[in-house]
Amino acid sequence: MSELEDRYRIVRERIVAAAQKYERDLSTITLLAVSKTWPTKPINEFVRMGQQHFAENYLQEAMQKIYKLKSSNLIWHFIGALQSNKTNIIAKHFDWVQTLASFKHAQRLNDQRPEHLPPLKVCIQINVANETRKAGVTFAQLNELAFQIAELPRLQLRGLMAIPQKMDTFKQQRKQFASVRHAADSLNQSKLNIDTLSMGMSHDLEAAIAEGATLVRVGTALFGTRAK
Repeated sequence: MSELEDRYRIVRERIVAAAQKYERDLSTITLLAVSKTWPTKPINEFVRMGQQHFAENYLQEAMQKIYKLKSSNLIWHFIGALQSNKTNIIAKHFDWVQTLASFKHAQRLNDQRPEHLPPLKVCIQINVANETRKAGVTFAQLNELAFQIAELPRLQLRGLMAIPQKMDTFKQQRKQFASVRHAADSLNQSKLNIDTLSMGMSHDLEAAIAEGATLVRVGTALFGTRAK
């Protein structure tokens, strides 16, 4: 077994164990491999193991991989910072955008999404602790943006994405993820069909699964120490 195969097995086992422990339906939890800075060779190895969802932060790097791996029919998630001069390319080549935090960018993505493609799946990024160095909307801003996005025909609002502060204890991790889950529940009570919680990474995916994560974004635990 190669090192990557061993890493993939361990991560999958962690997800299965957490799903069982917290009585989650395993079929509702998707592993999202964060492949930023990594070349296509390890990505191809994960594809051979059955991995289908990959996430990228940097557009130029991502486009090279999307073109090279086009025949693999992968599902690509954009998880980097959105900029107006990049929305056109993102709208045309990605399946998901997880870092939506303004109506301006939502409008651009909607207008630039090609008609022959299905609506672009999007998540609103939540700034859980109102950290100045992190992107995302506050919980107070969420409702207005969610309903604005829901009116755009070329976007499909699927859920929320969060990168909480790193916490030392499992209880602290769960508390942050619970706040995101509660926000999604509130949107659903307002008749929005939110079915996706993108939260949890290599160090805290168990706590995220305990609080309802449906997409766990894993980079280091799969690929190893990130390439510089």
